[in-house]
Amino acid sequence: MEDDAWVQPNTQAISRFYSAFAAGDHATMEASYTDDASFSDPVFPSLSADEVRAMWRMFCTSGNDIEVSFSDVQADERSGSAHWDAVYRFPKTGREVHNSISASFLFRDGKIVRHRDDFNLYAWTRMALGPVGAVLGWTPIVQGQVRKQAAAQLHRFITGEK
Repeated sequence: MEDDAWVQPNTQAISRFYSAFAAGDHATMEASYTDDASFSDPVFPSLSADEVRAMWRMFCTSGNDIEVSFSDVQADERSGSAHWDAVYRFPKTGREVHNSISASFLFRDGKIVRHRDDFNLYAWTRMALGPVGAVLGWTPIVQGQVRKQAAAQLHRFITGEK
């Protein structure tokens, strides 16, 4: 009889990570990364371990209601992937965003050493920014502004600036 209860540890790590996000448990999310981890996505193209930990803490403590769901979790001893969705209101416009994200991971000793999230930034700008995003959200200027504002927001969060 096969042991169906055994699940690859990195599959469990991914599920634990997104379950923690759904519960607003940034401490569990932060503990999921190695001290030399890196993160990237279309808005935050290059974050260090400390920065990505702060980003998740910022998202979990911002007071915005965010609904997180995940599926298609797969992993082996070195890498993994998942699909996840975030539904929330973009604070600057109050517009609802439903971001659909493909995540990929590299693991070392049961922790995330590399995390990459991929999503359509133009689709995101259309939802978050409304008409401006629909007309100009595909342009490097608007996408650059989104990145610049997000980086500034994260910096303010990390330094405690208002």
